[in-house]
Amino acid sequence: MTTARLILLSFAACILRSSSGFVTINGGGDIVPSPAPQSSRHRGSQSNALGSIARGDYDDGRTKSTTTKSTSTASIDDINRTTTTPPPQYSIDSVSSSTSNVPLLPSHTLAGRVERALLSRFSNGGIERVLASWRYLDAGYDHREYVGDRQDPPVSEGDRRVSRCYQHAPSYVPGLRAKTWWDVNDPHGVLGGTSGGKWAKSLSGSYDAIRDEFVEVALNSDALVRGGGGNNVWAGALTSDAESYGEGWKTLVLLNRGQWDDANARLFPVTSRAIRTSGVPAVEAFFASMEPRSRIKPHSDFTNFVLTCHLPLIVPENGNNKCRLTVGDETRQWIEGRLALFDTSIYHDACNDSDSIRYILMMRVWHPDLSEMEREALQFVYDCLEVPELLSEDANIAAGAARRVASLREFPLGRDSLRNRDGGGFGGGRRRRAGRGGGGSTGDNDGGGFSTSKSRRKKGGGKGLTP
Repeated sequence: MTTARLILLSFAACILRSSSGFVTINGGGDIVPSPAPQSSRHRGSQSNALGSIARGDYDDGRTKSTTTKSTSTASIDDINRTTTTPPPQYSIDSVSSSTSNVPLLPSHTLAGRVERALLSRFSNGGIERVLASWRYLDAGYDHREYVGDRQDPPVSEGDRRVSRCYQHAPSYVPGLRAKTWWDVNDPHGVLGGTSGGKWAKSLSGSYDAIRDEFVEVALNSDALVRGGGGNNVWAGALTSDAESYGEGWKTLVLLNRGQWDDANARLFPVTSRAIRTSGVPAVEAFFASMEPRSRIKPHSDFTNFVLTCHLPLIVPENGNNKCRLTVGDETRQWIEGRLALFDTSIYHDACNDSDSIRYILMMRVWHPDLSEMEREALQFVYDCLEVPELLSEDANIAAGAARRVASLREFPLGRDSLRNRDGGGFGGGRRRRAGRGGGGSTGDNDGGGFSTSKSRRKKGGGKGLTP
């Protein structure tokens, strides 16, 4: 696979941003500067945040709701039911052998340079699955798999022909659980480790404050204009990959691949601090809107090592089943204030059958099966693609790039905010310059991985997460 193809899969374009402008990879695999486009286009977030209800009946004090089997309007022809097998030369067994520290990719390519940097930085091992994922991507592997038998309860064999429980993840880390819906109240299933699901409870407790700030700022065009200088616009999709989202899906970005949007974080300090101090293991965070009487077609966000979390802020006819999300074979409705966590590498779609706009806070979070070291390795890949000078053989240039990455990852609202623990979000405050913004990412799109934000949007948004 060519370097250009690698970057195409990773970021929906062969252009990578650096703090000094943009860079491209030439035919020999070298990193060269190129002029930045007149308007910057934010990659967008990795997943769509859909605030759905937990399985079964419950009473949230406002409404009574029940989950259902999929009532999606999509025909079975909308789902690609093929399956694929990873390249055997890059299997986990292969990279876990005595040759696991031996580079397998050409050293003159960006892929090869990133691989060598990973092997050097994590010389004690523990990132074999990340190495396999990177090599799969370079080989052009497009992971497709039936996962209906892994659900609880599993899809019956007789229903397999029409099941929508198929995973599609070109950015694929092997060995991770593929569950359509995750229980945010499960102390071990959401984050694992010692922090459990505390972040979900903490963030949910900030719902009223987040919603109030959103109404005051995001729904006030004058406030957004006064904010200036960032990605403070509602953005739509940029590429044809996002066609499934339709014209009605727009986003406003707070956090992208571990880097905070400085201007937008300052516009929404309550929300940004709530994400930060709750310890959400967030890779991306953004507000997302969905127009009335609109639908998002069945699609995958293309990345299996992040999950998508939604905190519904404003849901028209809340509790009346007008705004719904289907993941695999199960449909749930967005309920205001109720967190929903799901896997958008599995086919999913959404609808807003009401007469008003639906708004959510959407986050893409690390998959709970990833170790802390694997999360660090994946973040390092993001950083290398954002600041390619990290890969320089010149020690001074590499050191300067490391300082730049540290600066980009700083939280823009001050050091008084609590640092995330136990794999909490990598928030860094990305200092975006005035005029470079065009923010946005899709809720239902390439989510997470080397190809975060499923589809780039016309005014910003990228391959990332989906609803």
